Amino acid sequence: EPIGVCGQIIPWNFPLLMFVWQAAPALACGNTLVAKVAETTPLTALYNAQLMSQAGVPDGVVNVVPGLGPTAGKALAGHPGINKVSFTGSGPTGRDVMRSASDNLTPVCLELGGKSPAIICEDADIDNAVAQMQVGLFLNQGQCCVASSRIYVHEKVYDEFV
Repeated sequence: EPIGVCGQIIPWNFPLLMFVWQAAPALACGNTLVAKVAETTPLTALYNAQLMSQAGVPDGVVNVVPGLGPTAGKALAGHPGINKVSFTGSGPTGRDVMRSASDNLTPVCLELGGKSPAIICEDADIDNAVAQMQVGLFLNQGQCCVASSRIYVHEKVYDEFV
């Protein structure tokens, strides 16, 4: 069931993926969206919104607002016309988003940065596990919330893994 206008605050890393990841479910449920994209990577979302318009999405359904988080992001999260806010980014900024949205009791969905552990079991293919952990940690120069920055290795294969 549609909830109305979805305010989406999207990070700079993986700009196309993050924009589509937020926009697709909102639109599929019959909502409109206002996406505040990172000031460092606005062109991907702006172009994608233009393509959506050319494909027949009505004007006003997909809106992209580039800008700084403390100004544009705060204004979006605290706007009374927003029915739900989603934010992907750091914990401290997530708290700020929640504070801004709380004035209107706007529901908030947060995807906050963190550590994504990997577990290497004793029967693992160690060469493959090492290769996968390198990709998991250094994908996008390690600038992603799912970077495998913690690795738990079974003690029986620890020396071989390291």
